[in-house]
Amino acid sequence: MMEFKNDRLLRAIRHQPVDMTPVWIMRQAGRYLPEYRATRQKAGNFMTLCKTPELACEVTLQPLARFPLDAAIVFSDILTIPDAMGLGLHFIEGEGPVFERPLRSEWDIQNLAIPDPEISLRYVLDTIRMITHELAGKIPLIGFCGSPWTLATYMIEGRANKSFSMIQAMLQQQSQLLRTLLHKLAEAVSMHLYAQIKAGAQVVMIFDTWGGMLNTADYQAYSLHYIQQIIANLTAKQGASPVPVILFTKAGGQWLELMAHSGCDVIGVDWLVNLGHARQRVDNKIALQGNLNPDILCQTEEVIRAEVARVLAEYGVGSGHIFNLGHGITPNVPPEHVAVLVDAVHTLSQRPLNLNATSRE
Repeated sequence: MMEFKNDRLLRAIRHQPVDMTPVWIMRQAGRYLPEYRATRQKAGNFMTLCKTPELACEVTLQPLARFPLDAAIVFSDILTIPDAMGLGLHFIEGEGPVFERPLRSEWDIQNLAIPDPEISLRYVLDTIRMITHELAGKIPLIGFCGSPWTLATYMIEGRANKSFSMIQAMLQQQSQLLRTLLHKLAEAVSMHLYAQIKAGAQVVMIFDTWGGMLNTADYQAYSLHYIQQIIANLTAKQGASPVPVILFTKAGGQWLELMAHSGCDVIGVDWLVNLGHARQRVDNKIALQGNLNPDILCQTEEVIRAEVARVLAEYGVGSGHIFNLGHGITPNVPPEHVAVLVDAVHTLSQRPLNLNATSRE
């Protein structure tokens, strides 16, 4: 296993002592940074930016040049797998992702081919290889995919919306067909995450953005079940010392106990969850990631520092916490406020590093 100059993230995941709480930010390479906007303009559009490894590597590294973050996350998108399956992904300004060929029939689903990551998703893997080379062991790199349920919502609806009526109807009326789709996506995600690990990712994250729209029984059957399959597949392929898996189900705070038994190493939580209560609910056996409300970053520096202090106090003493937002950073956040956030996390969480301490104290 590679050794890092800054291994706080990996140590926190393992509940090992850290000198301060590690911090990284969902969407840390994004539109709030002027340098990102310049690179995206140079690329011409979002998909070209994603599919050009040199540019995707460049924007991955941009926030690291500004802030002393404890992890990098590859610049990509959760919808690259459906795009590789032939659905024709593009992004419309102000609307977000749209598929030219959404799934509209049983034939569409039955004939979906599982993409070979080294062929149709090679640009993601090449980006990871470039980033790993550039980081040169400074900090770990996080790879990621969307969960099967989340990918399916976009593939069936064709775009994000508030009701998700089409996939809800399929769940009720064609549940076996939906399971066929989710099984294929679980295989595709497993293959892609494993390929990212082989390319150099030291942690992988599963974004279950729309799992929280389900009731508990459906969440277990149509979302968590397939996430468990993915984690089991990754574990089987890697053998001893598999890379850690972070699971984030937006609005999934009511299912922490279920997620804790999925095989994941870290549970990401949104700002609706009290970290101290979450820690008790998972019996301090799973590391927690989160969970500042992204809107706080638009407040004053004093408010940001106070809220960081509150989140750290909620988690309490001991390792096992990765500081993050409860969802992705928004484009209207001033970069200087991110600097305040990172400094506050590191400064307020400093403690003597006792390498002889027990891993769970």
